[in-house]
Amino acid sequence: MLKKVYPTQNTKNPKSRCGMKSRLILLLLILLSTVEVGQCERIKDIVDIQGIRSNPLRGIGLVIGLAGTGDGTLLSRQMLTNILRDSGLVLRPTDLKSGNIAVVMVTAELGPFAREGSRIDVDVSAIGDAKSLQGAMLLPTPLKGLDGQVYAVAQGGVSIGGWTAAGKKASITKNHQTVGRIPDGATVEKEEIATFVEYIAGHRLITLNLRNSDFSTAERISRAINATFPDSAVVVDAGTIKVKVPNEIRQTGIAGFIDDITKHDVKVDVPAVVVINERTGTIVVGENVGISAVAISQGSLVVKIKETEVVSQPTAPFSDSGTTERVPETIIGVEEKEGHLIPVPRTVTVSELAHTLNAIGASPTDLITIFNALKKAGALQARLVIM
Repeated sequence: MLKKVYPTQNTKNPKSRCGMKSRLILLLLILLSTVEVGQCERIKDIVDIQGIRSNPLRGIGLVIGLAGTGDGTLLSRQMLTNILRDSGLVLRPTDLKSGNIAVVMVTAELGPFAREGSRIDVDVSAIGDAKSLQGAMLLPTPLKGLDGQVYAVAQGGVSIGGWTAAGKKASITKNHQTVGRIPDGATVEKEEIATFVEYIAGHRLITLNLRNSDFSTAERISRAINATFPDSAVVVDAGTIKVKVPNEIRQTGIAGFIDDITKHDVKVDVPAVVVINERTGTIVVGENVGISAVAISQGSLVVKIKETEVVSQPTAPFSDSGTTERVPETIIGVEEKEGHLIPVPRTVTVSELAHTLNAIGASPTDLITIFNALKKAGALQARLVIM
């Protein structure tokens, strides 16, 4: 409905009205132009290239420099004894009483393109009963892969991103104190070269793995790639697309070829699914979820229980035998609120579904019950996942 605008101080200026009108038209064009684009995603954001992945590394290390917040385990003293023994000092674990050391688990991720000499971040976590890693310094620690080989060496000061202050009767702590991080704390000693190009029958192939398997999305990705490089992409299954590298592309041009095939925008097909987490009361409804024509009645039963105490003072004529006592009394009230039968038409969008269910004032607990009942009745046209 058009609203009549009365002349004001701002509307007397024709240039002001023209400027406002131009801005409104420009905003409308922007909104209209982003309706379809907003439903699409880049291929590189929804797929993983097979062979390009990181490898976990881990090691057991020792941190020093703690201000009495270390652990008192025999393991930490034994590790320090071994380190000192390598320096020519022969000691026994029982000779060490310091609480300034702690045994930690050091973990890192070796990236697919990390080369020898490059640096990676490491995480440090206390194993024993250390109270805080504030001010800790990690001694050189070898990091091994699952094959038992050393791929990196970690060392440096641990940052926990917090602090602890304590007195005799109280203490205050910010953030978790027994887990820290060392940015660029490990040097790569051995690289794990990623292999993402397959050689089959004289052809070079690159495999794209969909993060959320779907035949429709996989087919759209194949069509988008074939539009640029004809007859190069083939859908293997709902989660795999094989792409053949054209013969005219040299080995040095494969990186540019991958960039060309993964920068296209495709529409991602979202399955009709409702995910319910009963522990937290969280409900996630997919975009394509719909319900058939159905009527819903959700009543609420309220039970009120109140515990009170009544003072009892029995009396008897011509007698002093009665004693005063406190007698517990329980009052139970049951109230059933009136339920309304609300017709729900077939819903095809999340907003309409939410509007319909909110019309009956349903709480998260009620929504969980409603969705379960709709699935049982066959009216929920979606897959129901309960976590």
